[in-house]
Amino acid sequence: MSFDISRVRNIGISAHIDSGKTTLTERILYYTSKIHAIHDVKGKDGVGATMDHMELERERGITITSAATYVSWKDHHINIIDTPGHVDFTIEVERALRVLDGAVLVLCAVAGVQSQSITVDRQMRRYNVPRVAFVNKCDRSGANPLRVTEALREKLGHNAVLMQLPIGLEAGFEGVVDLVEMKALRFEGDNGERVVEGEIPAPMVGEAEAFRAEMLDAVSMFDDELMEAVLEERATPELIHRAVRQGVLSLELTPVFIGSAYKNKGVQPLLDAIARYLPAPGDVPIEALDLDADEAPVRLAADPDAQTVALAFKLEDGRYGQLTYVRVYQGALRKGDTVVNSRTGRKVKIGRLVRMHADQMEDIEYAGAGDIVGLFGIECNTGDTFCGPGPRLAMTSIFVPDPVVALKVVPKDSKSQDRMSKALQRFTREDPTFRVHLDEESQETVISGMGELHLDVYIERMRREYQAEVETGRPQVAYRETISRRAEFNYTHKKQTGGSGQYARVAGYLEPCEDQTYEFVDEIKGGVIPTEFIPSCDKGFRRAMEKGSLIGFPVTNVRVVINDGNAHSVDSSDVAFQTAALMAFREAYRKAAPQILEPVMRVSVEGPGEFQGAIYKTLMARRGTIHGSTEDAGFTRIEAEVPLSEMFGYATDLRSATQGKAEFTMEFSRYAPVPREVGEKLLAEYRGKTAVEEAR
Repeated sequence: MSFDISRVRNIGISAHIDSGKTTLTERILYYTSKIHAIHDVKGKDGVGATMDHMELERERGITITSAATYVSWKDHHINIIDTPGHVDFTIEVERALRVLDGAVLVLCAVAGVQSQSITVDRQMRRYNVPRVAFVNKCDRSGANPLRVTEALREKLGHNAVLMQLPIGLEAGFEGVVDLVEMKALRFEGDNGERVVEGEIPAPMVGEAEAFRAEMLDAVSMFDDELMEAVLEERATPELIHRAVRQGVLSLELTPVFIGSAYKNKGVQPLLDAIARYLPAPGDVPIEALDLDADEAPVRLAADPDAQTVALAFKLEDGRYGQLTYVRVYQGALRKGDTVVNSRTGRKVKIGRLVRMHADQMEDIEYAGAGDIVGLFGIECNTGDTFCGPGPRLAMTSIFVPDPVVALKVVPKDSKSQDRMSKALQRFTREDPTFRVHLDEESQETVISGMGELHLDVYIERMRREYQAEVETGRPQVAYRETISRRAEFNYTHKKQTGGSGQYARVAGYLEPCEDQTYEFVDEIKGGVIPTEFIPSCDKGFRRAMEKGSLIGFPVTNVRVVINDGNAHSVDSSDVAFQTAALMAFREAYRKAAPQILEPVMRVSVEGPGEFQGAIYKTLMARRGTIHGSTEDAGFTRIEAEVPLSEMFGYATDLRSATQGKAEFTMEFSRYAPVPREVGEKLLAEYRGKTAVEEAR
């Protein structure tokens, strides 16, 4: 299948949890005739939304994995990825945005810009993704899209411009006024499928003209011809659309559309906006790195006849083996083609090529530049690049945040042991934020991830998909250790055991380093440590930082400077200098006033204003620091920072304190020193654990 690349749109739908992303996607699928019946996220029919195809997603009413689909709208081919809103699954948003050309930022008309909206916006900026905004839930009590647009400007720094006005609000929400065409749009039929144009209600004409003038003033900045037309009062819809598109592509304009996906209002004009304003694959500058030319940047073109370059951005273990989602940036993929994995250098034959619709798939023979498709039977990792004949090119990698919570998992029997191993192997390939390691002391398996819910979902998937019965220990926080002052070291490693021995001396100092996890500085002069042993010193220091002596967690934010040392012509070796560096670090570490750091989370709690005091109490009881609160239409939002170690079980406490009417989100903020009493408790626990291990 070949198609006009200028009519392809690769978009993501992203937002704060519970803003209506999946409901919006369901309506888009319905209006583009992709599905023939609408099912709601928590519908009474028990079917659940199309894009929430996992049983767990339907039970919990949340999106866990990003799901891909494709639709056709007015001769445009649109690939859509519906992403999770919960911060625990942020990697799903991260890798979706890495391969998308544009996005729809969904905002709740009542809650407005929420904590996860800020995170999603930051991710969009990281990958320079142009976006349009959709203010959803205008039918709800307290809805105010004008206030949300203002919050977009103030909180996110967007040049947000209203393209529509609501006709009525809350229970009286009827439709929208299109400020470009100056027409009223109402949505009739059982599911709002008929868009009926009409005259703007008389009481709204003055308001509509004022907002249109404001919109034209903002949009005309992106097109000189439109600016002249506005001054001469002859602005046409075509000129306005062209200027809005230019503003969106330059990332300097965010057009705002309004509606209610649940009430089937405002979705078709949003689809028109996606087709009109968001970029085609050829509109977005894309670069790859040439691995054969010292990673020199290479500009890619959305040309189906050029060398093939495709990025694997998501893996799933499907019914027929590993399903690899790929974005084709240049060239084309054909069934039967052979491509090269640029990371491993291995040749791979494309046996099966599919186009995805949630958990269903359609076999295809061809995928051109700009397309998002699935491959079967390909062994690879997330982030691998596939190339056709020619230079070995690689796309830049996806940003992967470090996990902050760990949990011990123990299989109940030998059958579960094998099943658990298979499950963990699969999950780590699928999700880069999910990590597994073996605790050296206890020989137990430890899984780590982005939060309680993240790990909880994987434990549940182990039980359901692999029938692996496992028991879990108490969640373990990913503490860190660091130093608080400069300390010098001068360590000589000597060992003589007959024949050639070991000899190495390293001298220098450690000091705190705020902006980097670890920095190694070589200030050796006169070759007192031969050049070939400098990397050995670096390796030794890195090994020493893997486990601190306070509570056994990795050491961070340290600069190591070596400025003196000594070597022996016979007895010095790579191992000798690694050992000397390791012991030198441990010697200096004790003198550098080491301290324990704990992960601090940015917590946002939202609920009815009547519970504001109760919410404050729940946060303060968990060592929380309140950073501010806003109250609007009887709804309060409290922003705070709370240590992660205090957040376990918070959901239950919050529900109890607010009669189940409040909800919260949290994301990692920073590492901070623990209070003295907490530090002493952690030290005592670690010493007790170590004593038990030694007694064994």
